[in-house]
Amino acid sequence: MALKITTECINCGACEPECPNKAIYEVGTVWKLSDGTSLKGMVQFKSLLIDADAVQVPKSNKVYFIVTEKCTECIGFNNEPQCASVCPVDCCILDINNIESKDELLKKKKMLHNEK
Repeated sequence: MALKITTECINCGACEPECPNKAIYEVGTVWKLSDGTSLKGMVQFKSLLIDADAVQVPKSNKVYFIVTEKCTECIGFNNEPQCASVCPVDCCILDINNIESKDELLKKKKMLHNEK
């Protein structure tokens, strides 16, 4: 499953540079699927067709946020989610509303970075 940042976030920013997929954004920041990935043009995400280069609205205007579509729990990069390991208040937690298996997360990682 992907991770999420809870409202306990103190907006310190420690998590953002740790994400290998650039899935973490500062409060109120617009984002794109193509940020920090190899994605370009139209991309199939589950049942949605999304323009990877289209600017998306912020997912939070109160705390840092994680873009679920880009979060792989650091699978294929590290042994544990780096955002959670550096968070001083333990607010990077598993998102039970976005459950994905290790295989699904690895497949997502490969798609995000155009790997075979």
